[in-house]
Amino acid sequence: MKNEKYFSETIKVMQNHSSVRHYKDELIPDEHFDAIIKAAQGAASSNFVQAYTIINVTDRNLREQIIEHASNKPQISQCSHFLVFCADFKRLQLAGKMQGVDIEADNVESLLVTTVDASLAAQNAITSAESLGYGGCYIGGIRNNPAAISELLNLPELVFPLFGLTLGVPARNNDVKPRLPEKAILHENTYNAEQYEEIISEYDDTMQQYYSARSSNMKDSNWSKTMAAFLAQKKREHMKAFLESKGFNKK
Repeated sequence: MKNEKYFSETIKVMQNHSSVRHYKDELIPDEHFDAIIKAAQGAASSNFVQAYTIINVTDRNLREQIIEHASNKPQISQCSHFLVFCADFKRLQLAGKMQGVDIEADNVESLLVTTVDASLAAQNAITSAESLGYGGCYIGGIRNNPAAISELLNLPELVFPLFGLTLGVPARNNDVKPRLPEKAILHENTYNAEQYEEIISEYDDTMQQYYSARSSNMKDSNWSKTMAAFLAQKKREHMKAFLESKGFNKK
């Protein structure tokens, strides 16, 4: 990013994030990987429930099977480490049982808590990895067939896969995408949508220039066109029934 003032190396890393989809054939050293996982565990957690589990998929054959259900993302096989972040109330259920209390996860709040917990941990993981010179990419395609992924990873009831995360040594870095202007996402005291049309129009111009000039995958489009095309199609309608089958979101 140009003309930015960085007050710390952490801020610099966070503001220069971009997804890395191509990796060198190099492994992240164990001590670095351990530091990344410890950083993930350092994330905030609602009431300290820590309602997530991370599956480190080291089996190459298993990775190939996952690719078949995750939009054929080749970076899953190329990366040093492939992690699947899971929402997990199984451990909490056992903790409750040890205290003679029945723990259920069938309400929306439980679903929100475990989803947020896992997401915060994952963001800590990728930020710490980037601070060490590595790159990563989230794999939402894990939810294309979550039942198959659950079977492959032996995930029990009250545990479901949220997303994957590839980590490794970048073979090349993508350009940093311009974000929405601050006034679009930071409102003072009350929500304000009055300037959205003007903001979106200006941002469309910014993204049009970015898409036409970036170093790879150039296209003639802008932000609102891209979002309209993406959101016009219903996505993963199987998720409601799947979550219910896992013991979540029943109420």
